[in-house]
Amino acid sequence: MPLAARARTLVAGLGNIFLGDDGFGVEVVRRLGDASLGQGIEVADIGIRGVHLAYELLAGSYDRLILVDALPHGSAPGTVSVIEPDLDEDGAAGAMDGHALHPAAVLALVRRLGGRLPEVLVVGCEPESLDEGMGLSPVVAAAVEPAMAAVRRLVHLETEDTQHVPGDTGTDCRTIS
Repeated sequence: MPLAARARTLVAGLGNIFLGDDGFGVEVVRRLGDASLGQGIEVADIGIRGVHLAYELLAGSYDRLILVDALPHGSAPGTVSVIEPDLDEDGAAGAMDGHALHPAAVLALVRRLGGRLPEVLVVGCEPESLDEGMGLSPVVAAAVEPAMAAVRRLVHLETEDTQHVPGDTGTDCRTIS
């Protein structure tokens, strides 16, 4: 199969490393970048450059986007979840700040500019602290390995017979469709 015909997946780490656990996605992709995830899989440290991610998606080069980010959703700190976001929601509320676009705003920007969104999955971790300062809290640092395992399962999901992503100990993974 020619390379252009292969499905391409972008694994994008998001977050601000100067805000404690908000640097979770950046740390996960930094560590994933050391290991090959296979052909057609690109790993990128997006950090706070949401506009760059939007333009990358506008190019239409990806069939799947896996966002890795701190994801406050009311669970215990360090809980890793895999979700499929509702892409019909308008995440573009408020003024646009190119260095502070949250994932929903990035996806809304792509749609607003006429782009086609790929399949989107989010590997998120409930933060303990988003206070100023570098470094992850111990409970969120312990969630990096389970998040890496979740990303590895997701990039290889196409070849499996199941649509369920089993969780690791301490990892809350949900069924995706």
